[in-house]
Amino acid sequence: MTDVTRQHLEVDTPSPAPQTEPEPSGRPMRADARRNYERLVVAAREVFAQEGGGASMEAIALRADARRNHERILAAAREAFAAHGRETQMDEIARRAGLGVGTLYRHFPNRIDLVEAVYRTDVDNLVHTAEQVSADLDPWPAAVAFLEAFVRYAQGKRTFLNELREAFDKNPDLRVAMLDRVRQAMELIVAKAQQAGVMRTDLDGSDLMQLVGPMCTNATLSEDQSMRLLRTILDGLHKEQ
Repeated sequence: MTDVTRQHLEVDTPSPAPQTEPEPSGRPMRADARRNYERLVVAAREVFAQEGGGASMEAIALRADARRNHERILAAAREAFAAHGRETQMDEIARRAGLGVGTLYRHFPNRIDLVEAVYRTDVDNLVHTAEQVSADLDPWPAAVAFLEAFVRYAQGKRTFLNELREAFDKNPDLRVAMLDRVRQAMELIVAKAQQAGVMRTDLDGSDLMQLVGPMCTNATLSEDQSMRLLRTILDGLHKEQ
C-alpha cells in the first residue's frame, strides 16, 4: 500500500466508541475510518470504470482525496450559509473547510455552483431519510421522523434562499427535478402510513407538500415555530386505530 493510499485509511479525529458492526476483516471500524474506507471504494469503482486494468492505487487515492475535499466544502458551506446567509464569502467557506481558496474554486468555479451542490446534497439526504425510516420504523413513527427531517431541511434551505433562486434562474430544470424527488419521498411515507391505517386517506403526498412546503420559503419562521406547526399538522394527519 502506498503512502498516499494509506492516509485515506487513517483516522481524522480522536477515537470515538467502537462500532458494533464488523467490517470484512471481522474488526469494528471507527466512523471516520469507515467514511475514508467508503470514499476509497467509491473512488476505486470510478477509476476502474474509466481506466480499467490500468488504474493505479495513486489515482484511486487522489480521487478519494478529491471526494473528501468535496464533502468538506459542502459541509463548510452549509455551516457558513446558516451563520451568515447571503453575506457568506467564498474565502470564509474555504477557511471553515480547512482548504485553500484555490481548492474551493477548482471544485466550484462560482458561488452558484456551490449553492446548487449544497441543495442537491440536502435533497439527497432527505430522500435517503425517507427510504431509511420507511424501512426501519413502523409507519407512523416513520412519518413523524421524516417530517421532522423535512423541517430541518426547510430550516437549512431558508439560509440561502436568494442564492437558491439565482440557481433556479440559471438552471430551471433544477427546481423541478428536486421538487419531484422530494414529492416522491413524501408519497412513499404517506402511502405506507395510509396502508397501515395510521394516516387519514383524504390527502396524498402532493397535498402534504403543499401543506409543509411554505416552511422552506418563510424567512421569518423560527425552528421552534416550525416544530410547533409540525405538531399541529401531525395531529391533523394521525388516524387512531
